[in-house]
Amino acid sequence: MPGHVLVTVGSTKFDQLIQAVDTEAFAAALHERGFDSLLVQRGNGEYIPHVLLHKGQDEAQLSSGLKIEFVQYLPSMHTYMEAADLIISHAGSGSLFEALSLNKPIIAVPNAILMANHQEELAMHLDRLGHLVSATPETLVQAVRKLDVSRLKPYPKGSPQGIADAIHRLMGF
Repeated sequence: MPGHVLVTVGSTKFDQLIQAVDTEAFAAALHERGFDSLLVQRGNGEYIPHVLLHKGQDEAQLSSGLKIEFVQYLPSMHTYMEAADLIISHAGSGSLFEALSLNKPIIAVPNAILMANHQEELAMHLDRLGHLVSATPETLVQAVRKLDVSRLKPYPKGSPQGIADAIHRLMGF
């Protein structure tokens, strides 16, 4: 599966995921799978990547040939998701459903510090349904190495009618 990997944490702080990505083991796993470029959107975190990059740099090319770039934010996540061959994302519903709508392979990494770990429930549910792979920062390298995109099922597009019906019920209509 050669190509481009996008890692995104959204607008929040998810230093654990960025630290997991900023490792030689992660870069090696991507290289082993044939990926040649990595774009990491690091969000509002405090962790500054320094393992794969030289101090003060935002991009590099490793001896393996893997091109790496870290940015704080991206102007249009949709554009970058469209260009990705693999998306590794926090498990926020907006990010996951946007990636699923593009029929991209996804490794979802729930951010445990957000709202009683609600992201884990969503990621695990979508994993059980076969639409993505759920991982943790600690299991991310293994998830990349074992990813079998042929086993992922496309996510069926839903209808907004279900949401409209739920709102009507809540409003008493």
